[in-house]
Amino acid sequence: MDGFLDETCGGVTELRVHGVAGTPPEDTLNHPHPRRVAGDGVTGFHRRWWPGGRPSGDDADVPEQRRREAYAWGGLTSGGWSVALWLPLLPFSLANLSYFMLPRPARGARLRHVTEAAQRLFALLLTGTLVGAVTRAAVDLVGWQCTAAGGACTRDAAPGWLSWLGALWGSEPSKRLAVTALGPLLVVVVLWWPARRTWKRDERTAIPPGGVLRAGMPRAGVPWAGVPWAGLPLARPRLWHGGAPVWRLRVVHVAFAFASIGLAVSVPFAGTPRGLALTVANAAVQAAAVVLVLLPWIARRLDPGEGVPWWLTYACRGLRVAAPLVLAATIVLALAGLGAGAPGRRLPGAEIGALHLALMAGAGGFILLATWVLAWMDRPAVPPALGGLAGWFTLMIAAGAAHVLGLGLLFWTATSLGGPDRGIVLGDPVWWTAALVPLLLLGVLAVALVLRLIHKAETARLAPRLAHHYGQRHGGAVAGTWALAALTDRAGLVLAVLTGAGVAGFAAVTVIHRFHLFTPAGGVAGLPAATGSWAMAAVVAGLVLLGRRTYTDLRLRRTIGILWDVCTFWPRAVHPLAPPCYTERVIPELIARIGRLARTDRDQVILSGHSQGSVIAAALVLQLEPELRRRIGLLTHGSPLRRLYTAFFPAYFGAPALAAVRDAVPWHNLYRLSDPIGGPVFRRVDPLGEGPGGGDGVDRFCWDPPRPRPGQPLHEARGHGDYWLDPLYGEALDRLTRVKR
Repeated sequence: MDGFLDETCGGVTELRVHGVAGTPPEDTLNHPHPRRVAGDGVTGFHRRWWPGGRPSGDDADVPEQRRREAYAWGGLTSGGWSVALWLPLLPFSLANLSYFMLPRPARGARLRHVTEAAQRLFALLLTGTLVGAVTRAAVDLVGWQCTAAGGACTRDAAPGWLSWLGALWGSEPSKRLAVTALGPLLVVVVLWWPARRTWKRDERTAIPPGGVLRAGMPRAGVPWAGVPWAGLPLARPRLWHGGAPVWRLRVVHVAFAFASIGLAVSVPFAGTPRGLALTVANAAVQAAAVVLVLLPWIARRLDPGEGVPWWLTYACRGLRVAAPLVLAATIVLALAGLGAGAPGRRLPGAEIGALHLALMAGAGGFILLATWVLAWMDRPAVPPALGGLAGWFTLMIAAGAAHVLGLGLLFWTATSLGGPDRGIVLGDPVWWTAALVPLLLLGVLAVALVLRLIHKAETARLAPRLAHHYGQRHGGAVAGTWALAALTDRAGLVLAVLTGAGVAGFAAVTVIHRFHLFTPAGGVAGLPAATGSWAMAAVVAGLVLLGRRTYTDLRLRRTIGILWDVCTFWPRAVHPLAPPCYTERVIPELIARIGRLARTDRDQVILSGHSQGSVIAAALVLQLEPELRRRIGLLTHGSPLRRLYTAFFPAYFGAPALAAVRDAVPWHNLYRLSDPIGGPVFRRVDPLGEGPGGGDGVDRFCWDPPRPRPGQPLHEARGHGDYWLDPLYGEALDRLTRVKR
């Protein structure tokens, strides 16, 4: 290769880890010509390349012995076209997030294990909700109603791609159901295939030498030598070792989905011998899936020396074989004919959906009570978001998102087929559930109004205090920027209002429907339901259009990828069909690279993490064996560690975990008040901070925007980006380079 590229290892290396949105290496390195020196096209380590030869002067590293390297991991979340397929998987990702928000008090282990089992059941029901909606849209609306003899799809105005089904088997419902069941079967395959592919690519990555998993632990429950914080959840190597448990959970979820499709085909013919046998077989598969998902070992991640019961693997393998065989037998026998079915009898789609909803409500109620008890027992030093109930609120948002997607698909399908005017019936419970959407929209508007008022009041409070630094002319503008960034601290308020509106609306709708107080057929009572049905149909249409554009638009793909960068930091602990956890690949790759860059005690790596990269770096530090950890310095900037992760994930990023990172390596953290994401990790040392300044040597405040000279315009605030351009970044880097433990 022409030009100059330093590929040597050793000495002092500044290793930069970017944040969300898949920041390209040229931006991370602040250099136009990066070249990959390790890794592959998905993740890689990059350094600066000079086409004109070895640099000198301002183009060279200062000092010359310091190398600058960037680790690009955005290809795992933000770079691939498959992100377009992840949009409907948001409920699954939120279910995983809720698991890691659960309080973990030392004396509440048994209650926590029961609560985790309820969370796994809730996640399984989320799968059933989405697959059930697709099944009902295809098997019930199309296969049973629309293509029946005399149905809407057999008339002259019917779509040509459906009329043939009614013409061939208009009087043979089992054959129509068997054919239309192939639609939801394809959806399950589409969910299963990327989950399996990413599992093989990421979650089976082995921990290399240098990590505590390879350093060894004599026996379960005994800390590693020199690792006093080994009992912290974030320090356990099993957190990033999810190959086996994710495989077991995936088997259970796919089997449950297969059985739900089989039941939709067989239940209407349970009055016949073969129909009854198929119904029992599919119900048995679903029951087995529910039993397995409740077992404490099904999702257990293992430390060295631990194991799961030997029969569990065989049970999962048996279920993996039985579920597709039973579904295949159901479809084949249905194509052969199961009977004509009772005249006017409908599929039990609404009843099955109501049962799922009742189970989810029961599980959600138990999780709320148990989480409250665990939060009361925990009481960490830093008060958690929403009093420790953030996990339950997130789980309710996941349930709401799943039902909005499912109902949106049902309304969109029913509308496409002609709706009630052409005999397509959804049932009153579905219509009443749609009435929740206007209520949620009102909740969103209320939250927006409250946030606007908070921003206005905070701007007025800050403006006089900033006038002495920026002057009367610019103080108000800077105050508005800082007040806007501070709204991130109100994330718990937004979550609480939206969840409260949804839960209250669900309770009201349940009472109205149960006691027949109103009917959604028309009038004032029907207006919310009609509005909600159109809104839900619009959600599905919007997702289709957004996914199509995301497939071709790299910028939009990166924007959507921001959400997944935050959600998929965490492993697939309760829902295996969610987007993959990138950290299970990132942590081993960083351990291996640091081991190569810092082979001897004369070498040093300054781990520079921006935004989400700072979270990765903090988790990485606690995964290093003591010998390698002594050669590390940590520089974080724009870090959400305290602001978001300590608040919402106190069991993993609470005060003990952050203190362990501080004790493990030299650490500096840069933050700005114009940054809506980052903040101090331990103590505010800015002029607006409460209490004495100085901190503990970790946190360092950066003025943003810089103070203008007299008569000069105010510079644009950098907010969350370009921390390495701040003079304090170079100072912190120099200090860490001189510090060795």
